[in-house]
Amino acid sequence: MSTLQDLNQVLSRKQAILENAAGAEKLKKSGKLAARARVEMLLDEGSFMEQAMLLSDAGVVTGSGTVDGRPVYVAAQDFAVMDGAVGAGQARKIVKILELARKTGTPVVLMCDSNGARVGEGAAALEAYADIFAHMARLSGVVPMITLVLGPCVGAAAMMAELSDLVIVAKAGALLLAGPQVLSATMGRDVAKAEELGGAQIAVENGAAHFACETEEEAVATARKLLGMLPANNLEDAPFSVEEDMNRTLSGLSAGCEGMDVINAMADTGSVLEAGKGYTGAATAFGKLAGRTVAFVYTGKGDTCDKRMEKIARFVRFADCYNIPVVSLVDSTGLEIFKTVERQLSVVKAASKLVYAYSEATTPKITVVIGNAIGAAYVAMGGSANADATYAWPGACISPVTGEAAIAIWGKDEINNSKGDAVAARKELAAKYEAEVADGVNAAACGLVDDVIDPADTRKMVIAALEMMSSKRDSNPPKKHGNMPL
Repeated sequence: MSTLQDLNQVLSRKQAILENAAGAEKLKKSGKLAARARVEMLLDEGSFMEQAMLLSDAGVVTGSGTVDGRPVYVAAQDFAVMDGAVGAGQARKIVKILELARKTGTPVVLMCDSNGARVGEGAAALEAYADIFAHMARLSGVVPMITLVLGPCVGAAAMMAELSDLVIVAKAGALLLAGPQVLSATMGRDVAKAEELGGAQIAVENGAAHFACETEEEAVATARKLLGMLPANNLEDAPFSVEEDMNRTLSGLSAGCEGMDVINAMADTGSVLEAGKGYTGAATAFGKLAGRTVAFVYTGKGDTCDKRMEKIARFVRFADCYNIPVVSLVDSTGLEIFKTVERQLSVVKAASKLVYAYSEATTPKITVVIGNAIGAAYVAMGGSANADATYAWPGACISPVTGEAAIAIWGKDEINNSKGDAVAARKELAAKYEAEVADGVNAAACGLVDDVIDPADTRKMVIAALEMMSSKRDSNPPKKHGNMPL
């Protein structure tokens, strides 16, 4: 019997891989956890089943296990092996679990900690990345993919994070186009630390990640919470459990209040998980309503810029992939007008993306106008074509333009004929327009919103609407895919 066939020899090799004294010392100096320790932290105790363990020089640990009893596939890059560098062997192991995830409808968690490609493999290293990326692109929208950045994630490796659905970056992690030395030379200034260029908070504030965590433990806990809120795949529903009174009323809310305050008040206690906090004035968050997972969207106050709309559009498309209902809170005074032509056209492009995302989404969509819904904000998020139910709070303003802009267009004669202060007359006419023409009651009378509701009843009204829409069946016309204005 050959050595490789001998069970004792195999067990001995596995034990040597697990011990890896040199690698353990390297990780100890860097203050990092071992790849298998990270995997065990994520998965339920004793559930991990490792794959291709003897392919130890691949620089990645792969396998499957459970999180709160639900199956998940995981791949954790091993910094103790050639700094987690990506080569053909690593690609084979990662692609294997991506394929199995597709066949079984099982979520994937990737743990990134790599300095980049294995340069010594030459073009084979590039082919390795290409293989991983192609499988991730095809898996997108089939099962949720969550990436935890727990160390450097440099160059093409950063694309692996961006191709996933949700990105969590620990304080020790960094998403980088290139290493600090290369970037320092290119940027013409000294950059000593990777976190200055793509650390957790910087990555989130620039839209490259969704969650910034202080520690690896917090990052893993966030991933576990997300997995508990998301469906396993695009054919299943998210976990559901009624834990709180659906008829609970809210207090202290009125038109113009902060959207995240409304979201936290509406959602089941302690269930809100905000994604992309700090990136633009818009807010996107997962939460529960009477036990059902929903995707909350808030436009943010004031004018809506291109980055806000792109953030929302991306979030809505993700929710639609897995039929997660979208609850939108609108308080926008219209599109932001910038001084440069380039940025103005960027706003137009982003508004088209927002309209496209809402129009294409077939998941239940409920909109509440909690302040202003001026112009594109109502068109994209509140119109009957893009929302299954639209409610407005008392004091809401729904109009093509703001009151002052409306008066400037058709109220010139009244202002000119006013005997008093023209500025005061303009403000009075604008207020009259917003109260008598553009208010929620008139919008409801015209059938543009379904009802004007008491803010205190928002939770139970939205939950009731979602209950009615729980059996919604809608689909887009047969096609390969649409041509979103990217």
